[in-house]
Amino acid sequence: MLRFIASQLTMPLFFKISIFFFFVSTSLSSSPLEYNHPLESLTLFELTQVTNIVKNSYFPLNVTFHYVGLNEPNKQLVLSWLSSTHHPSLPREAIVITRIDQKTHEIIVDLSSVSILSDKIYNGHGYPMLTLQEQTAANELPLSYPPFISSIKKRRLKLKEVACQGYPVGWYGEEKKSTNRMVKVICYYLDGTVNLYMRPIEGITIIVLLDQMTIASYIDRLIVPVPKANGTDYMGSKRRRSSHESNSIKIVQPDGPSFTLDDGNTVRWVDWKFHVAYDMRAGIIISLASMFDDDKGEFRSVMYRGFASEVFVPYMDLTEEWYYRTYFNAGEFGFGLCAVELEPSKDCPENAKFIDGYFISQDGTPGKMPNVICIFERYAGDIMWRHTEDAIPGEKYFSFISKNLELQIRKIRPEVGLTGLLEVRGSIYTHSDQIKEEVYGTLIAENTLGAYHDHFFTYHLDLDVDGHENSFVKNNLKTRRVIHKSSPRKSYWTVVSETAETESDAKIQLGSSRGAFEMVVVNPNKKTEIGNEIGYCLIPGGSATSPLLSDNDYPQARGGFTKYNVWVTPYNKSEKWAGGLYTDQSHGDDTLAVWSLRKIKNKDIILWYTFGVHHVPKQEDFPIMPTLSTGFELKPTNFFQHNPVL
Repeated sequence: MLRFIASQLTMPLFFKISIFFFFVSTSLSSSPLEYNHPLESLTLFELTQVTNIVKNSYFPLNVTFHYVGLNEPNKQLVLSWLSSTHHPSLPREAIVITRIDQKTHEIIVDLSSVSILSDKIYNGHGYPMLTLQEQTAANELPLSYPPFISSIKKRRLKLKEVACQGYPVGWYGEEKKSTNRMVKVICYYLDGTVNLYMRPIEGITIIVLLDQMTIASYIDRLIVPVPKANGTDYMGSKRRRSSHESNSIKIVQPDGPSFTLDDGNTVRWVDWKFHVAYDMRAGIIISLASMFDDDKGEFRSVMYRGFASEVFVPYMDLTEEWYYRTYFNAGEFGFGLCAVELEPSKDCPENAKFIDGYFISQDGTPGKMPNVICIFERYAGDIMWRHTEDAIPGEKYFSFISKNLELQIRKIRPEVGLTGLLEVRGSIYTHSDQIKEEVYGTLIAENTLGAYHDHFFTYHLDLDVDGHENSFVKNNLKTRRVIHKSSPRKSYWTVVSETAETESDAKIQLGSSRGAFEMVVVNPNKKTEIGNEIGYCLIPGGSATSPLLSDNDYPQARGGFTKYNVWVTPYNKSEKWAGGLYTDQSHGDDTLAVWSLRKIKNKDIILWYTFGVHHVPKQEDFPIMPTLSTGFELKPTNFFQHNPVL
């Protein structure tokens, strides 16, 4: 089993979100490539080019950079490049989202001609991602603000022990477009612990205007006890060591790893071949995944491009300091921007190979994030297959077990691991018996409420199943009654297949009465030798949860793409982000949920899959939460002529 980890600390969610891509397979492949890949992330040199081109074009205006990423070539160009033996040079462009004179600009830079190809000013609802630098500046403002200092003294707290975090303000029905980028800053207390998030200072709300970097509003509404520091520490050096702790495990590959990683980050591992890239917003991106078919003697495409498009995290606490906490982690903060360095032997085993990420800071300075993606092989934990036979005359029973224990069956399995620190509210309560009102959460420690909340993960999956003209098929299980006494049985079930003609036909809400049993992306133009359409099936994990908020609630209007677990859209290079390109303070008018009703049968299509977790906090989540893992699988369905692991 080959595993990728891209570790992302999405602030201010306080959960470490590790996004895993598992590629599982069985046979051997050829040598690594030696050319530059057209989907490779922008290099440090190219990012420096972008900064110089944009700054020189708008001098002497102040330019702030919010997102810079590869503007990948058109898909047909990439596919032609892939099939060519000469690999001609393709356009190398960057998409740059900036703020210039308090206006949002979407700029396309041509790195070959060192010029700006286009510049579009965005005047709609919503703003670009927050930058790390402006978040830091906003967090420091209260510490020198006299009314805040007075509030801290009134609570008999030490100012030097206070730390603050900014939160997006969302949108709550205002018809007029907001003219200010802003955050609400909430503060926490250290004084005896590094786990500041378990010690919130409740009752204070500070609104900071980001473009002006000034405090626009200050409210000190009430005083609530700050939870005590005792019991909040999670540092290993201070934790009481148990006599029952397990011994360490060491992973050894005497002959080295079975995969290769070339300079362009193309991975070749057994019968898989694919590309790995880093993006400031998406984090890890897997592209051009194809698999070698021994029967056909060729590579067959499975997925053109796959990545986590958005994570929607609405909290259920309706109090004044909490109601707006409904985060869009990719669109507001950026998965890649919030990545942290992975540690060998902790995040990833010793035999892992690491990939760095490159980004641009708010002022245009290129930066490097070392070791934000790791790649390694691991024992799959399951045999491929086994069988015991005792029905052959004259033969004693015998068993056969596949010996290739490291590898499993040929599938793709993205997995998300949730761990880290809960977001908690300070409370007057020290025992659950005292609670006589709606508190929107669980009392997990004295004066500490863990708020109810959701995590909805939406993946963008551009499947190209043996070619890019695909269809989406829903295989529904239907109960049938036996008629005309044709059998002693009274009923049976059968499969009724439905091919989606339009986007509306493809929407699926799992768990509903109309939920599909199987969801398959097929290539209707190719069939197996016995006539079945080849395909790849979406297998939901254990958390295919749908939202519980009402459709007209403002956070749900912005996160309307979570209402259905499955959407299918025709390929459009610009439609990457389920929550819209400009998510901060958006109104939900540019999301996956509102895109037009287009035809998708026998087209180049995108499969969007959302799975979710309703999180009811428990005392075991305090002071730090054990990892909760969930995900889904993409599994071949009539893709091969027979069991491919034989």
